[in-house]
Amino acid sequence: MVSLIKQLTAERAKKIEWLLTDVDDTLTWRGRIPPETLTALERLHRAGVKVVAVTGACAGWCDHIAKLWPLYGVIGENGAFWMIKNRHGFQTHYTQPVDTMRVRQEQLREKIGTILADYPDVDFATDQGYRICDVAINLSQDRIPVNKTIAQDIARRIGDLNIDGSPVNVMVSSIHINAWVGEHSKQRSGKSFLRSITQQDEIDLATVTYIGDSHNDESMFAWLPLTFGVNNILAVMDDLTHQPSFITERNGGYGFSELADNLLQLRGT
Repeated sequence: MVSLIKQLTAERAKKIEWLLTDVDDTLTWRGRIPPETLTALERLHRAGVKVVAVTGACAGWCDHIAKLWPLYGVIGENGAFWMIKNRHGFQTHYTQPVDTMRVRQEQLREKIGTILADYPDVDFATDQGYRICDVAINLSQDRIPVNKTIAQDIARRIGDLNIDGSPVNVMVSSIHINAWVGEHSKQRSGKSFLRSITQQDEIDLATVTYIGDSHNDESMFAWLPLTFGVNNILAVMDDLTHQPSFITERNGGYGFSELADNLLQLRGT
């Protein structure tokens, strides 16, 4: 049963040290970053809440986010890498050798290109050239949204592919279909990131939360005991076996700001 965010208790809010967050349609809304989002990120940073973006966004976009936004770090391309900027400089950790990712990516792109030939109105994401691991198909980014049935059909066909005997992972977000070869995912890389940063094998999950908006956030909802959805997740809620614990009243980045307001008020910061 999903609860309204105003029902969150101070006891739970005060335990949160890490806030992991999706980006597209969670920090953004309708292709833009509301000023409320950046203000909320800065306020959380100053209050000591470590915010980490966990996104399907391309490496080029993640490089920008990690360097310029008030974040602790960025996990990108659904877990293919993470980036951190701190007093030691800028670091990128890859879950596979980059050369391996690029070879598999090109092979996968060729096979997906053959599938897309059957859908003349559907194409690769415009930021595909800035990706190092996954292949992204544009569903609604700066275009009229692709019909849901067509998107599901394309995702199913991609999921039937393999690269040199390795299965292809497929996730659908609010704007893209993302496909990749490798064992990483938002959840797996989220766990690895926290273990690496904290140097602890077992993380107290009461100190970690997540907020998202779409199908590709479901593994995070399944993993963590306390999670949030921005209001626009209602459009896909019935598709999710694992749902967020709480939901905001506002959409996208405005909902994220609403979460920040509630957390900071309950924490007394």
